[in-house]
Amino acid sequence: MSTVHEISKWHQQSANTGRAAYSPLEAYWNAFKIWRKRRMLQTELSSLTDRELIDIGITRGEIDYVSSKASDITKTPTLDVRYW
Repeated sequence: MSTVHEISKWHQQSANTGRAAYSPLEAYWNAFKIWRKRRMLQTELSSLTDRELIDIGITRGEIDYVSSKASDITKTPTLDVRYW
């Protein structure tokens, strides 16, 4: 019972400071999610025809570069190449 109380107390203290406690697992999970979104973007762009790629202003050779440099990939909940 005291362990549960101590955990609640610690959680309440960290909530009061306004800072989240550092979690390596959370950092790895976030990095994995970003990698996965970039991989999905790369797959979506690769599935487009050359004409569609030209319409959005990139070539097939630039797909890797574009997907690796997508700066707002963490801000968008879904990847939609129409807004690219």
